[in-house]
Amino acid sequence: MKNSKAHVKVIKGDIQKALKKWKSKVMDSGHLEELKDRREFLKPSVVNRKKMKDAVRKQEWYEIKYKEENGC
Repeated sequence: MKNSKAHVKVIKGDIQKALKKWKSKVMDSGHLEELKDRREFLKPSVVNRKKMKDAVRKQEWYEIKYKEENGC
C-alpha cells in the first residue's frame, strides 16, 4: 500500500469542492482499490485466471474495433 495520504485544503469554506478534490485524489492513489483487493485472499491460480480472462476480453475488443475501423 502506498504510504501517501490525500490532503486537501478547504478554501473559503467551500467544502463540496474540497471533498470532490479529495475523492479524486483517493481514487488516483489506488488506496480504495487495494483495500477492496485485500478484503479476501485469492489464490494465485485464481488471480492468474482472472488476468488471462481480462486479457482475452481486451484482445477480442481490440479485434472487433480493428475490424470496424478497416471495414473487414
